[in-house]
Amino acid sequence: METKKDCYEVLGVDKNADAGTIKKAYRKLAKKYHPDTNAGNPQAEQKFKEITEAYAILSDPEKKKMYDQFGYAAFDGSAPGGSGYSGRTYGGSAGSGYQEFHFENGNMDDIFDDIFGNFFHGKKKDGFGKRSFYSNDFGGFQNDFHTGGFRQKGADLKAETNISFEEAVFGCDKIISFQDPSGTDGKVQTLQVHIPAGIDTGKSIRLKGKGMPGNGGGEPGDLLLKVKVGEKRGFERKGIDVYSTLQIPFTTAVFGGEALVNTLYGNVMCKIKEGTQSGTKIRLRGKGIVSLENPGIHGDHYVTVQIEVPRNLNPEAKKKLKEFEKAAGLNNGGHGRKSVA
Repeated sequence: METKKDCYEVLGVDKNADAGTIKKAYRKLAKKYHPDTNAGNPQAEQKFKEITEAYAILSDPEKKKMYDQFGYAAFDGSAPGGSGYSGRTYGGSAGSGYQEFHFENGNMDDIFDDIFGNFFHGKKKDGFGKRSFYSNDFGGFQNDFHTGGFRQKGADLKAETNISFEEAVFGCDKIISFQDPSGTDGKVQTLQVHIPAGIDTGKSIRLKGKGMPGNGGGEPGDLLLKVKVGEKRGFERKGIDVYSTLQIPFTTAVFGGEALVNTLYGNVMCKIKEGTQSGTKIRLRGKGIVSLENPGIHGDHYVTVQIEVPRNLNPEAKKKLKEFEKAAGLNNGGHGRKSVA
């Protein structure tokens, strides 16, 4: 039976090394011997298993204490008094099958997150907040199905698409083209994508499984399709509300009447009150854009009234307008009040 190397020797630290020193040594060695950076190197893989096992023991105060007293015998049941590690065993007795070890209080999480980022994609937490990994005779971590390697999700890809103002309002189906990430032949893949109604510039649609392929049987990444919405002349969007302007004749503003307003859903006849001033806003409820989060909610359409000033009046019209100005008392600067001497 092969004799296991001393944990302190594997990590290259003194037996009196503190937790910080042990952690630093493990980080350095894990980066050096990680399988991702040593593909096809069985010696590096074995070394990685050894340093991972050593750190699993020395980073846990309770297991470190047992190891310092009994060595590896503390974990195979051969220590005096029957002391041994109580991890669950799969496929045989302790030391011969797969064992599941739980590292609590973040002992391993910070290490793996710092070193490998999202490498351990799909890692699961049990109901007690513990992180579970698997080891064969303390021989290195494997995936949940004991396939002998880590599963890594593929990277996400990003793309952009341009749509019109109306397509954003009502939704649409778009055909997009992008290079197939699963091959190296440069083949272009086409995909039909549904653009939901109410989407706005800067929003992204996640197309699951259309990103880079995963490693070791891991699931593929996603394609994040970022949307850019074009402009529509005469309309301005603010969230789910829409804003536009309405030109009305001078006489309509004075006497009141009706005016035709162009909305996203067709023309609407609006009532104009007598004496309407330039800058007055008319609110058309529910004539805005549908909410992306709640299709049952629509924004409003706000119309700002602008009064058209008459141009190129004939002499008769000018005469009548002068009479109106005099009758309304507007010849003193437009305030309807006589000047005081």
